[in-house]
Amino acid sequence: MPVPLTIFGRHDTGTLAQMETCLETGSAAAGVLCADGHLGYNHPIGGVVGYEDHLSISGVGYDIACGNKAVRLDARYEDVAPRTAVILNDIARNVSFGLGRANAEKVDDPLFDSDLWTTAGIRDLKALAREQLGTVGGGNHYVDLFRDEEGFVWIGVHFGSRGLGHRITTKYLALAKANGNMLAPPALLRADSDAGQGYLAGVELGGLYAYAGRDWVVEKVRRIIGGTITDEVHNHHNFVWRERHGHRDLWVVRKGATPAFPGQRGFVGGSMGDDAVILRGLDSPESAKALHSTVHGAGRVMSRSEAKGKVDRRTGRVLRQPAVNAAEMRAWLQRRGVMLVGGDLDEAPQAYRRLPEVLDAHAGTIAVERVLQPFGVVMAGPGDVDPYKD
Repeated sequence: MPVPLTIFGRHDTGTLAQMETCLETGSAAAGVLCADGHLGYNHPIGGVVGYEDHLSISGVGYDIACGNKAVRLDARYEDVAPRTAVILNDIARNVSFGLGRANAEKVDDPLFDSDLWTTAGIRDLKALAREQLGTVGGGNHYVDLFRDEEGFVWIGVHFGSRGLGHRITTKYLALAKANGNMLAPPALLRADSDAGQGYLAGVELGGLYAYAGRDWVVEKVRRIIGGTITDEVHNHHNFVWRERHGHRDLWVVRKGATPAFPGQRGFVGGSMGDDAVILRGLDSPESAKALHSTVHGAGRVMSRSEAKGKVDRRTGRVLRQPAVNAAEMRAWLQRRGVMLVGGDLDEAPQAYRRLPEVLDAHAGTIAVERVLQPFGVVMAGPGDVDPYKD
């Protein structure tokens, strides 16, 4: 019997074929492709697979526990707006963005005393993890400032477990004898094997680390802005959970997909120039078929190299012209009233789908509670390349 696959939105043939390969591998029992999906390494971004007995290292991906956190402040937009430029530059100075950066301010956390380091066989990574805790990285990772419909300011962040997650994944991909080809079947481990149990410990640790990092960055930004937190939404979208679906317990692997069980809230961003949302899962047959999962963002429509072009690093010769025009990107942000520090053409709004269309494809599974309009964005700059982006 073929494994059931629930598809939201429209997708190219490569993404659909990759999802089918995932469902033909191991003990896959059900699959979902969210409307923001696109091709990934061995497993589509926006793809969800429930396994009877297996863990998909490819499905969780290198950025273990990448996720979003958003908090609402009692600060009013009209009071904060005149200071936006100063606030964004303070964020850029006090929070580390970009390539393999260490945090200038050392952050301690109880997670460093956990037995999980030994269980996962990664005690040697503790020094790296200490240095990078509270760093945001590059790629599509950000700190954003929003205002909601009532005029209150929100802080939103998006990043994961940084170099720690990358190293954990690398270790267990080797144990799984993974094929490095992007289109190869996903690398799996049996959950009840020694390697599987070690990997689960690593994933759990990556989750604790990502939560601690996002908590630290949000608090740092809150202090820069001022105000008190009055609401909070926080979750992973690159992770594996043991969950009950119907009459089965499954290992549910979400790669670029937000958990959306009935009543569960999520923060989902668009692009640097588009609105974000706070949503919640609904109790419906459609939601059950979706394995209670939804989008994690708007989803790319072009690759990074297509968006910003390609230049020979030795000669400086342009090998491919960028598909995104820098002036058009700046005009988009200006129309939307968004001030940007850092960023590059690969993260331009033109490189992404529009979030409302993506959310519409999931009608009946989620409800939008709040729409958040961005007015400030901080990302790694054009010269920053981050090996730990998701």
